[in-house]
Order: sequence, then C-alpha cells, then structure tokens
Amino acid sequence: MESLPEAVLIRILASIPAVDLVLVCRLVCCQWKNLVDGAALWILKCQQEGLTREESDEENWQNFYFLSKKRKNLIKNPCGEEDLEHWGEVENGGDGWKIEELPGDFGKEFPSEEVHKYFVTSYEWCRKAQVIDLRAEGYWEELMDTTQPKIMVRDWYAGRRDAGCLYELSVKLLSDNEDVLAEYKSETVTIPQDNDANWTEICHTFSSYGPGVRFVRFEHGGQDTLFWKGWYGVRVTNSTVTVEP
Repeated sequence: MESLPEAVLIRILASIPAVDLVLVCRLVCCQWKNLVDGAALWILKCQQEGLTREESDEENWQNFYFLSKKRKNLIKNPCGEEDLEHWGEVENGGDGWKIEELPGDFGKEFPSEEVHKYFVTSYEWCRKAQVIDLRAEGYWEELMDTTQPKIMVRDWYAGRRDAGCLYELSVKLLSDNEDVLAEYKSETVTIPQDNDANWTEICHTFSSYGPGVRFVRFEHGGQDTLFWKGWYGVRVTNSTVTVEP
C-alpha cells in the first residue's frame, strides 16, 4: 500500500463506508489521516454518490458529505398522519386542533400530491410545538459550534374561502440550558374572509448563529377571525426543519 500513488489510494479509500473512514482508516497512519482529513477523498465520494453543491469552494467536504447524507425533515408527523403525536405544548383554544383530509371544505389541494392531511385551528388561539434535539438526530457539538450549518425552516398555511383567520410561526435555536441563541418570529398573518384558499409557504434560514446551539423549538398556530364554533381557522401542514449541507 505504501508504494501506491496517492490518487490510486484515494480511489481505494473512497470505496470504504464514510463512518469507517473516520473511525478506523484515519487511525492507520499519518498518510491515511491526512487523506481522510483532506478534500480530495470527500470530493470523490460526493461525485460517486451524486452529491452536488452550487458553490465550488467548500472548505470542509467531509462535513458537506455527512450533512448531505443526513439531510432529512427533523419535524415528526408534519402533516397530521399520526393525529397530534410528537407535538407538545399543545394549546387547544376554542374547539381545539383537528386533523382533516385535503382539500377540506372550501379549500384547495396542496401543491404536493404527497401531502394528504392538514391541521386546522378553531375560534380561539391554537398552538403546538416540537423541540428537536440536534445531538439525538446525529448533529454533533463540534459541527454545530464550528461549521454552524444553515438551519432551514419551512411551513405551509392556508385559510378556507368562507372564513378569515390568523397565523403565526415562531422558531428558536436553544442552548443546552434552553437559552435563546437565535429566534425567528413571523408577523401575525391575517387572511381575510372570501380569500382564495391558496396554500402559502413561509421560510426562514438561520446562519452564523454562533456556538452552543443544541435544540430547535418550532411553534406555530392561529385561529379564525369570525369566532365561529368548529374549525374555521388557519390550516397548517408540511412543516419542515432541515440542517443544510
């Protein structure tokens, strides 16, 4: 192995699972450590597995590889397929939260065919939240403190054509002690009665938020503005929190 050209050795190492490269191969010798810590090996692994990025000046291709492989929606039960499972700190104003099938009364289909249900609010404020433990999801402390990958937040909301409603979104990045290190809060969105019932996406990206982030707290909610008994308030679905490569 010592006589192999470095380019050949990189190709051999690129065929080894990424976790083994970091936990095993990196410890073999100084040459292998340098290769595993370098960019060329991880650029090749990204190319082999179809992982691409817009910019070409990525400083840490190893982190980019692992973040790309781990990328997923960290919100559990985002569309109400499991009723209110995984949602905590639930505030059930009026008649409380309800899950309905798309498109619902006086509603419209969701832009994606993969989404079949939504949560709907009532005549007083309804709120619900999820707290995401980043370490439990595999995002280690050094990564969050040094690389500080972007954290992308998305949510979808809509009214029904015959009723007006309100909507709010609040997302906080928390430390181990639950101190707020960064926060995004939408304005209170007002949807008038006789609206078009279209689904609207709201997005926010956290970046350069500083060290210490260990949790993401996602909260949204709303109500109707006519105070009709039942479920005439804002509809929400397909909530998303992702850690971006």
